[in-house]
Amino acid sequence: MSVVTAGRPPIRQRAQRAAPSGTKSSADTDIRLVVRSIAQAAVEVLAGTRPLAQLSGSLHPDCYLALQHRAVLTRKHAARSKGNPQPHLSPMVRSVRACSISESICEASIVVAEEGRCRAVAMRLERTDGVWQVTVLEIG
Repeated sequence: MSVVTAGRPPIRQRAQRAAPSGTKSSADTDIRLVVRSIAQAAVEVLAGTRPLAQLSGSLHPDCYLALQHRAVLTRKHAARSKGNPQPHLSPMVRSVRACSISESICEASIVVAEEGRCRAVAMRLERTDGVWQVTVLEIG
């Protein structure tokens, strides 16, 4: 007597699909989150609602001093002008665009909306020892 058994089909391994070219990798997503938080914090520093010291680890010393100087000038101007003593209320990041220049350099443009106006923010970030640091910061 012979027994015929149906053989199992061979187990197929799933092929790894390449991510579509239009999607962002997790590294791009991570840098966009870093950029968003730094831009939000920088505009809040100018508004006087956040202490500059909170950005000390994220900003290159030259950027830190430039932002400190601009925040002081902004507050002096607001104190001299009549009307609203706080020039920037409740800023909110509307969009972030990031472009990787290399593995350790990224440039980003950000749109921040405030009451009555929108601002453009541009920054260049460099990664050293696994930490992103802003080396150039421009706030319009």
